[in-house]
Amino acid sequence: MKRTIVNPIIKDTVTFLQTAEESGGQVTEAEITLMPGGGNPIHYHKTYAETFTAIHGDLGLRLGKRETKVLKEGETYTVAPMALHSFYNPTDREIKFNVKLRPGHTGFENSLRIIYGLAADGLTDKNTIPKSLKHTAIIVCMSDMNLPGLFTFLYPVLRRIANRAKKNGEEQKLVDRYCV
Repeated sequence: MKRTIVNPIIKDTVTFLQTAEESGGQVTEAEITLMPGGGNPIHYHKTYAETFTAIHGDLGLRLGKRETKVLKEGETYTVAPMALHSFYNPTDREIKFNVKLRPGHTGFENSLRIIYGLAADGLTDKNTIPKSLKHTAIIVCMSDMNLPGLFTFLYPVLRRIANRAKKNGEEQKLVDRYCV
């Protein structure tokens, strides 16, 4: 299994330092290199907390609907399950940060491998959103990444699509292609 994955579109890099499997489910730990302007949408996780530590450069965190926090090198912040958050690079240079998920989450790990693999295969748009709704559904459900607002109403539809894809073996094909 690859320890380091690169998103060829947005140039971000993820290096898995410890996986859920290696830690007996206790933790998923990764080091992420994020390009200027990079980040992810506001979301929450139901099943795990995330602890962010800035390693090189400043790491921006959006917390809830209005609060932002910028972690300086060495600073740490933990986002509890169910708390809205996102991370971003507020600088004009590459940054590096550590993230720990507790408990560990294999689905999160695999979702990153799949999305980066789809990007490498030209199966995402310029923002690394899968071109296939089925792939999006699989990734969203696998990673326990929940989006607020209108997406709350779409989640049951995505869950049905993902469940069908799992039943038909399509999820496993993505795992076999990008995660093994």
